[in-house]
Amino acid sequence: MKRDLVFLGSLISLVFLSLLRSGSPQHLAEEACSVQILVPGLKGDAGEKGEKGSPGRPGRVGPSGEKGDMGDRGQKGSVGRHGKIGPIGSKESITSPRDFKMHLGIEQRGSLMRRLLISTGIPCECSQLRKAIGEMDNQVAQLTTELKFIKNAVAGVRETDNKIYLLVKEEKRYMDAQLYCLGRGGNLGMPKDEASNGLLASYINQAGLTRVFIGINDLEREGTFVYSDRSPMQTFNKWRNGEPNNAYDEEDCVEMVASGGWNDVACHITMYFICEFDKENV
Repeated sequence: MKRDLVFLGSLISLVFLSLLRSGSPQHLAEEACSVQILVPGLKGDAGEKGEKGSPGRPGRVGPSGEKGDMGDRGQKGSVGRHGKIGPIGSKESITSPRDFKMHLGIEQRGSLMRRLLISTGIPCECSQLRKAIGEMDNQVAQLTTELKFIKNAVAGVRETDNKIYLLVKEEKRYMDAQLYCLGRGGNLGMPKDEASNGLLASYINQAGLTRVFIGINDLEREGTFVYSDRSPMQTFNKWRNGEPNNAYDEEDCVEMVASGGWNDVACHITMYFICEFDKENV
């Protein structure tokens, strides 16, 4: 047994020597190096924090959430703009002090309703109320004008057997003055004889005025003067000396001065005027 062990040790020594003779030092070194690389070293120190990377791509849209509870009611908004003015109402006649009070009350009621709507915040979608207010506004405007006209009439009129004359102390152009008189069932004053011309002249003097528009013009045909109701001038006239002269080629309307004389003037200037009414139509 001892002899076998010695033999085995000798055999191992011979194999080892043969391996050493057949291998080169470089090969052994590489094997040794390879063995070192395969063996992990000690853990190194932590490095510095790197820079922030670029944002990643957006993720997928998540599922819809559940419907939340209803929020609190918001505050009341401001009052909207006034609606359009409604249609003009029918014209009403004023025949007594009681009618005056009734019509004047419309203005007060309209003002009260407007304040009520503003204070309660009722929106302008209330078409019926908006229409009612519009109609009241039209009635107030119309009645205010009529009341002013009546106040002028109460202040004093002049009349003959079949005519009533009213001096209107509002400066207007000729056409506006004519429309004013027509709107009240009359016409611009048309003195067609000496008596009516003298009456108008006295009216002007007592009012302390120097001139007013009367209903005479040559707007349709230069030099051919007619009354404002388009009736022709016949034998009577009261032209002042040198008139009509169509100065500056623009004098197509007529004024009466305090002396009763007539003078052609430009239609675009403004002055007081006299309205004439037929008694049978008043």
